[in-house]
Amino acid sequence: MYPQGRHPAPHQPGQPGFKFTVAESCDRIKDEFQFLQAQYHSLKVEYDKLANEKTEMQRHYVMYYEMSYGLNIEMHKQTEIAKRLNAILAQIMPFLSQEHQQQVAQAVERAKQVTMTELNAIIGVRGLPNLPLTVCTPLTLLHSARDGGKPACTEGAAIPLAIYCLNSHFTKI
Repeated sequence: MYPQGRHPAPHQPGQPGFKFTVAESCDRIKDEFQFLQAQYHSLKVEYDKLANEKTEMQRHYVMYYEMSYGLNIEMHKQTEIAKRLNAILAQIMPFLSQEHQQQVAQAVERAKQVTMTELNAIIGVRGLPNLPLTVCTPLTLLHSARDGGKPACTEGAAIPLAIYCLNSHFTKI
């Protein structure tokens, strides 16, 4: 009635083959279930670990995105401040003596050629050990310009730091 491949005939005592009792079958099923349960548990632990790692990565992504956005805004703000200060310099330049106009023009040109080494020195990063870290204030710049000498600080760092100091002063007003 049933095909032979589907339902094997009962085991005959003299024939070789597998003979399982109900207890052996239950033990075998129990062992397989425990193995699958252990595998499920280890996969669940791994999944939870990856889910936590994903959440942490998303949190870091949002943090870096916010930092990047804030830096972009700050860069545009500083660019606008530099443009405005440049306009103020252009308005004031005609009122200076010829000698001071040349000094200011040279200082502005030096300020436009800031290198990464100078920027690192300004913000206090010690990349190179022989790079001096000198603080230069607008008063130091004014006194040294009035006396006709060089500022007492790094030549390229003087103008950006002075602009930064002036910017800090004007934003407080």
